[in-house]
Amino acid sequence: MTIDDPARPETAEPPATETAASAPAAAPAGTGSTWSALRPLVLRLHFYAGVLIAPFLLIAATSGLLYALSFQAEKVLYAHELEAPVGDKVLPLSQQVHAATKANPDGTVKAVWPSAEPGATTRVLMTDPDVPEGTSLAVFVDPYTAEIRGQLPSYGSSGALPLRTWLDELHRDLHLGDLGRNYSELAASWLWVVALGGLLLWLGRRRKNRRELFVPERGPKSRRRTLSWHGAVGLWAVTGLVLLSATGLTWSRYAGENIDLVRGQLGGATPTVSATLDGAAAGGSTGHENHGTGHGAGHGGGHQTPAVGGPDVGIDKVVEAARAAGVEGRTAVTLPTEGKGYVVKETDTQFPVHLDSVAVNPADGTVMDELRFADYPLLAQLTRFGIDAHMGVFLGLFNQLALAALALCLILLIVWGYRMWWLRRPGRPVARGAWRKVPPTMLLPLLAVTALVGWFVPMLGLSLLAFLAVDLTTGLVSKVRSRNA
Repeated sequence: MTIDDPARPETAEPPATETAASAPAAAPAGTGSTWSALRPLVLRLHFYAGVLIAPFLLIAATSGLLYALSFQAEKVLYAHELEAPVGDKVLPLSQQVHAATKANPDGTVKAVWPSAEPGATTRVLMTDPDVPEGTSLAVFVDPYTAEIRGQLPSYGSSGALPLRTWLDELHRDLHLGDLGRNYSELAASWLWVVALGGLLLWLGRRRKNRRELFVPERGPKSRRRTLSWHGAVGLWAVTGLVLLSATGLTWSRYAGENIDLVRGQLGGATPTVSATLDGAAAGGSTGHENHGTGHGAGHGGGHQTPAVGGPDVGIDKVVEAARAAGVEGRTAVTLPTEGKGYVVKETDTQFPVHLDSVAVNPADGTVMDELRFADYPLLAQLTRFGIDAHMGVFLGLFNQLALAALALCLILLIVWGYRMWWLRRPGRPVARGAWRKVPPTMLLPLLAVTALVGWFVPMLGLSLLAFLAVDLTTGLVSKVRSRNA
């Protein structure tokens, strides 16, 4: 999927024994003459992207594979913190929070994740000077005895613990901060282009039967056999790779801003429940988005919260009010801040998802606002599904195994692509100037679409200009050498 053979002469592709009559999948789109004109352009682009972008894709695929496996690794590595012996009765949540604040008196409670199933601990998220900025300290409490099972840094709405957090940052920015994010955006920007270009090249090959489309060839090791595996596996993986590219771009620095802008204009922005108290000063956020990183206040049950400075019914009654409103199961409770109330949000992202949320007034325990996931705009729902699937939490273990399989496929496709390139060296590249053979009625719209996509996905546009500069430079060098010779 990353490197098809630009070193192969255009007329040498099909074997002499193959004819048009034996090619049921001869052209992916349009007429044969149209594809004949477009194929050299697709092939050359596929080649440059494969050679120059494949290293970034390889890093992203390898780190993504490790990340997909980290979910199950965390359950083993942090079993003592995540699990507790099942007891006879679950203690009140306020008592569990009090135990956490007693164990870490210098911390401030921001959110609480109650035990969601028998044998699971309650997670109390706190600010702490000893954890990195943007990270919470998770205190794990036995819900049956209030014993502290351990304390670990926790990051983001998914509650990633140190192992998964480290791998997530490796996948996102190579632990280089904003500079490193350029690598992942470059990889995501080109993944869909390389995947769809490879699909067109594979579908456009002449073959004796359709089975060769889906099933790799057997036989002695050769470039033809490698190409067969490269194309067939790429065909099976192409849909998943394109989806990974699209969802990955939503987190990117530059394309991500454009995506958010379009979503907002189409009415697809993700809504949030309003937790603003009556009489609170206007300004700031109008609602809470429960990422486990908002500022909160130290809080037990039945006493005033210092940050709010008013009466507080306590976290136990808040959870009861949320359950009465239909928000139950796996939940997260964000504690009040100045001018804000509690937010209780469902966090079960496995299909069918349960992501309803309510805001509760700390003074009397009444529900101030409700937000149902069913009321999200369709685009916001699809965005949420895509992001959760990219993170491996949408379908649980199946989702994680699917991500691991896609990452492994991408790694193999890159290795096979480089192997084909190596076996074919030195070869003759596709002749320059192939764009002149494309009909103007197709070339002009193609240029317009390319310019639009390059503007919307800046890393793609800039790197494509760099490819053109390299291609023109090598062409000029070749001409000079030919004249001197």
